[in-house]
Amino acid sequence: MATVTRENIGLLNDRITVKVAKEDYLPSFEKALKNYSKTANIPGFRKGMVPAGMIKKMHGQSVFTDEVLRTVEKQLTDFMQNEKLEIFAQPLPLPENDARQLNVNEPTEYAFAFEVGLKPDFKIADLAKEKTTRYKVNITEEMINEEVDRLRLRHGKMTDPETVTGDDNVLNVTFTETDEEGNEVEGGIKKDNSLLVKYFAEDFRKTLLGRKKDDAVQVQLSKAFDVKEREWILGDLGLDKNDAAAADKFFNMLITKVGMVEKADLNEEFFEAAFPGKNVKTEEEFRNTVKEEMQSYWDKQGSNHLQHELYHVLLDHTKIDFPETFLKRWIQQGGEQLKTEAEAEQEFPTFANQLKWTLIIDKLVRENNIEVKPEDLQAFAKNQLFSYMGNMGAGAEEQPWVADYINRMMQDRKFVEDAYHRIQTEKVFAWAETQVNATEKPVTVEEFTKELEKHQHHHH
Repeated sequence: MATVTRENIGLLNDRITVKVAKEDYLPSFEKALKNYSKTANIPGFRKGMVPAGMIKKMHGQSVFTDEVLRTVEKQLTDFMQNEKLEIFAQPLPLPENDARQLNVNEPTEYAFAFEVGLKPDFKIADLAKEKTTRYKVNITEEMINEEVDRLRLRHGKMTDPETVTGDDNVLNVTFTETDEEGNEVEGGIKKDNSLLVKYFAEDFRKTLLGRKKDDAVQVQLSKAFDVKEREWILGDLGLDKNDAAAADKFFNMLITKVGMVEKADLNEEFFEAAFPGKNVKTEEEFRNTVKEEMQSYWDKQGSNHLQHELYHVLLDHTKIDFPETFLKRWIQQGGEQLKTEAEAEQEFPTFANQLKWTLIIDKLVRENNIEVKPEDLQAFAKNQLFSYMGNMGAGAEEQPWVADYINRMMQDRKFVEDAYHRIQTEKVFAWAETQVNATEKPVTVEEFTKELEKHQHHHH
């Protein structure tokens, strides 16, 4: 009779030894050998008529080894199911196991040992006791005015005036890197761009007034642009925004086109173009809608920030023990390629963090009955499609091709797995947000942006 014993060898780390006797594996070995002789194709013998002795001589050892190991594996699996063992990954065979000890001519009792890493029991951080902040961005009249202007420009008509007349002119330009004297730098940067005149520094704008197509202007980035716009231009030219020398580079800026956007009139046609289906009739309703959309955007950013905070709270304040020795050994042996002890040591902290987060998510999902339904996946596919396609107007959702697209996505295993994971994470965070007593803090956009930068800097 087979026996299975279990002993603790470290924190959440057990050794399981499976002993199998002759009677455990011999019947299945003989049956396998018989099946082999029925199908064996050996010259000089009719199929199914090969003597058992010859089959045993030719294939006995490999069939014997297979059957013993299969019996051991079954005993191990049954034992873990009966004991309800929650383990990480797979049991790892211990180095002392040696299949070469198996001898078809001397069947006897065999022992095989395995190491398992046990999943820990743990308590999740009490979110109600944690100090968290929900930032609420104040939408100012100035912000609304800027957004109204942006929308009027976006939905306005483009005209081609002769000359540059003011801040709202659009310039198509080609930047060519030069030295201080204006000579082209060999192998230097050359890049097309499109800029509003108001993106340039105030003093520099004066030099652009009255310029026409095919005029060229010598530009030093540090003088032509203020900090914010300069960072954007440096990035576009492939330069490092933190490199002072990059900001002092000179360029020849050739104007290839002068454009002007005539802002859209504040009428119902424009309101419908800016907010389709919202039935906006008056300027007041339009401004209110702009404010609501902006508030909704910044509230979402505030929620994302809070969720980022909650991620760190859950990760940092939930204590979970791990079977480290087992997991490091598993990192070494469990992948497609074997790794060294040093590599496993190096990978372990990141691996343990990911594992910890997975355990936290699993526990929250289980204990709070958080589930992802088929309609959640379908809605996710539809939203993704509409975000790719942009605004498609009323009635687009009812189009047959939309349903076809969703059905096709539901057959795509990778898409479904990714979507499932993302929706589940969103639902866990939405639940976590309801558990905290976050202090609401009104802030300006600038204050909130600084807070985000501080947070990113702190955590990366």
